[in-house]
Amino acid sequence: MYILGHQKVYSKMNMYTVPPPGIPGCPPGLEYLTQVNLFYFHHSLVGFESNNKYEVRNSLGQNVFYAVEENDCLSRQCCGPLRSFTIRVLDNYSNEIITVSRPLKCMSCCFPCCLQELEVQAPPGNTVGYVLQQWHPFSPKFIVQNENREPVLKINGPFCGWSCLPDVDFEILTMDEVSKIGKISKQWTGLLREIFTDTDNFGIQFPMDLDVKMKATMIGACFLIDFMFFETNNV
Repeated sequence: MYILGHQKVYSKMNMYTVPPPGIPGCPPGLEYLTQVNLFYFHHSLVGFESNNKYEVRNSLGQNVFYAVEENDCLSRQCCGPLRSFTIRVLDNYSNEIITVSRPLKCMSCCFPCCLQELEVQAPPGNTVGYVLQQWHPFSPKFIVQNENREPVLKINGPFCGWSCLPDVDFEILTMDEVSKIGKISKQWTGLLREIFTDTDNFGIQFPMDLDVKMKATMIGACFLIDFMFFETNNV
């Protein structure tokens, strides 16, 4: 059990129905992902002086997960959004169900040998997928791989990331880029603005029948995109 601020992350007011464990092909702790197709993320505006914290909510606005960055002050101060990180995703009982890890790498279109990558484990110690940045001089592009390093999906962002705009969409595409199956959106219009009153929020939408391991990996992709393109606006 992971303790956040020496207190259990638990709220009776925000409880939700979780399917029983033992679903075939579903790693322990990810059962809830089998019955949802979108999440909303609220990123606490804490700056370099504190680790990032996120609330993850469903379409009803219920807190379903919490995510906390594990890092040190020196990394935050010296490396900023380029820093390596480990983000631990917890359920409402403070059980760690997803671990997201990014190594320290240069972030520049001039250095295609130092592209960003991220590993997602669920539960901790069991790798379920990877997110790898593809080199492109102007637009952010990523490949989503399964646990065997086989490409499954693509994520394509807008020209130069456009982090200055209030609404930014990163499209989730099939490998042939023919079909758009979802999106990661910064400051999602509509319901997101009704659920959250602060300005620093984003959401993800994917097919209900998407493999649960890929859903967990896409949650990791949300954190990577937030660090790469939007954290500079939060400090």
